[in-house]
Amino acid sequence: MRIVGIRRSTSLAAAAVLVAAGLSACSNSASSSPSVLTVWDYEAADSAMGVAWAQAVKDFEKAHPGVTVKVQLKTFDQIQKGGAMLLNSSNAPDVLEYNKGDATAGLLSKEGLLTDLTPEVAKYGWDRKITGNVAVTSRYTNGVMGSGDWYGIPDYAEYAMVYYNKDMFEKYGVAVPTTFDQFVAALQTFASKGITPLASAGNDYPAQQYLYDLALMKADSSWVTAYQTGGKADFTDAAWTWAANTFQQWVDKGYIAKDTVSSTSTDMGTAFEQGKSPMMVSGSWWYGTFESEVKSFSWGSFLWPGAQHVPGSGGNIWVVPAKAHNKDLAYDFINDTLQPDIQNLIANKGAVPVAADPTQVTDPMAKTLISQYQSLAASDSLAFYPDWPVSGFYNDLISQTQNLMNGSSPGQVLSALQTAYQQGLSQ
Repeated sequence: MRIVGIRRSTSLAAAAVLVAAGLSACSNSASSSPSVLTVWDYEAADSAMGVAWAQAVKDFEKAHPGVTVKVQLKTFDQIQKGGAMLLNSSNAPDVLEYNKGDATAGLLSKEGLLTDLTPEVAKYGWDRKITGNVAVTSRYTNGVMGSGDWYGIPDYAEYAMVYYNKDMFEKYGVAVPTTFDQFVAALQTFASKGITPLASAGNDYPAQQYLYDLALMKADSSWVTAYQTGGKADFTDAAWTWAANTFQQWVDKGYIAKDTVSSTSTDMGTAFEQGKSPMMVSGSWWYGTFESEVKSFSWGSFLWPGAQHVPGSGGNIWVVPAKAHNKDLAYDFINDTLQPDIQNLIANKGAVPVAADPTQVTDPMAKTLISQYQSLAASDSLAFYPDWPVSGFYNDLISQTQNLMNGSSPGQVLSALQTAYQQGLSQ
């Protein structure tokens, strides 16, 4: 799964404080009353999803007189570490936000802890809004994502892009690249001026995603499927070999600073916000942060030039526990989060809704965000994240990418990744 890093952790820490202070909207136990819908999530109140879902609660209560929605703010760790135990009890909520992927929602579906939503998908027409690769993380067969019954519904999505400092591009005469060769030329232009062009972080998700971005340059849809869900990754193939060699060359040329090998994603974001690097390749989850925090220069975004696939997926999913007391109300609430007003609100707050109407999005930068996403979704270009194929692979990717930055040969690194991948498959 994609790890958001400290930006998400900060929000979760704030959420934990709210819960501890008694400011969550309900008690620690779920209600079995037919007039109460219990919802768990772990989004900060001021985030795009937090704002939009608060409005969805108001809309839901208005449309369901006599029903009260009790929202309990959890932390990511509470849900991640205690999910099975929490849902396999009489205190399970009616609906909750949960992480997508085989090791999370897939595992719970296999254990019979989640409700099969397939009939509701047909009833509400959710499959007309959630299509292609965005739907992959909603469907599971024996715990494996990609096909079968629907166990989760996302109302937002995410994808990786190149954030860039417009002022620095103008100062150094760099045009927004539309081809990979132009992108590399832009990197060289900044490096020749003593500027590290790409903000990065080796001790977190960014550096490994650069490696994946490069591999995707040589990949097609069958490669993505084989890697992500087919259990047939070959780290000696042309895509991975070229990616590892190119990534190491970029470090050697100063396109990525070698001393970021121990940096975190927060360090990367700070470097971009402070104008130290003119570009940063990362996810749409940074969009709202930059809109609120970057005041000293103009910035924008563009898709990785020349790529047919980019990292990305549907967002976290709404799931209904098998032991939920008020499932019909839960289905209605999920449907409310997919309505145009909520979807457009998510967009205008700087996130990526799965079904917004771009003509109703008022923020100019949000329009770009949505149009880029819709282009990727329409062409099934979302390639998920490099750590998804097997459990525990995130840490393997971090350590081996760090080794690559520190001078280990691409062959050594790729061999180690192949071993870790195969071991993960056997678990």
